[in-house]
Amino acid sequence: MPRNLDLTALRSFVTVAETGGVTKAAAQLNLTQSAVSMQLKRLEEALGQPLLARDGRGVRITPHGEQLLGYGRRILALNDEVWARMSDHKYEGEVIFGVPADIVYPHIPSVLRLFAQAYPRVKVQLISSNTERLKKMLVAGEADLILTTEFGMDEGGFALQAAPLIWVGAPGGNAWQNRPLRLAFNKECVFRKAALAALSTADMGWEMAVESDSFRTIEASVSADLAIHAELTGATSQHMEIISHNGALPELPMFNINLYLASGVQRDLAECLAGYVRGAYGVNVAQAAE
Repeated sequence: MPRNLDLTALRSFVTVAETGGVTKAAAQLNLTQSAVSMQLKRLEEALGQPLLARDGRGVRITPHGEQLLGYGRRILALNDEVWARMSDHKYEGEVIFGVPADIVYPHIPSVLRLFAQAYPRVKVQLISSNTERLKKMLVAGEADLILTTEFGMDEGGFALQAAPLIWVGAPGGNAWQNRPLRLAFNKECVFRKAALAALSTADMGWEMAVESDSFRTIEASVSADLAIHAELTGATSQHMEIISHNGALPELPMFNINLYLASGVQRDLAECLAGYVRGAYGVNVAQAAE
């Protein structure tokens, strides 16, 4: 007799596998951790196979889990496609989503992928720019949803994460040891102002070796060990690394990653996308409602 997979439990398993943990998966799915854990247990019992192994560092996928993951993604993608095409068509249109270039990674690619699977009729236009320009676009109605990096938060914003600013340089590089200190920044970068203020307080000489509107140019210059830069913890690309300076460079301040929504005609679609963004940052429904 044919047996049916529990799609709710399967979605929880796939989300845990993709996010790397039950906590992040629960936030992504707008469920409690205990609910996700119960669904995983139910799926393992139904299949009679261990899917996840738990250790001190979190969870890892077992060989049986790896086999199920490929099937699970295909099953869920087909399920979501059927629902999108056969049910209410109100979720159609375009959302303009603005994100500062230096926080596109690590979360935004997975957010866009998951949102596209759930809302295949909605087009997301991703705009990468600095916080100041993105906030102006939101006010002008040129963006529906933006993320920002800033000291505080304006009215109507939602704080996703607070993270310290850190010095970054080329892997194994020594540009940070040069004096005057050689820097690479965008003119409008809010991190630039914080970095220069910290250097001024420390009475440390510096020069702007690289100045560009392109984050890729900044990244390439830093990875070539021509200068150093400042980024938020957790957003460093593979081409740069955190500088272990042991106090040789001044400490940098904390910054917020904030989310803002416009009040235009695409508000409902923007709210849907915002839910996936909050989930990626580990913010659950209860926290978002506070």
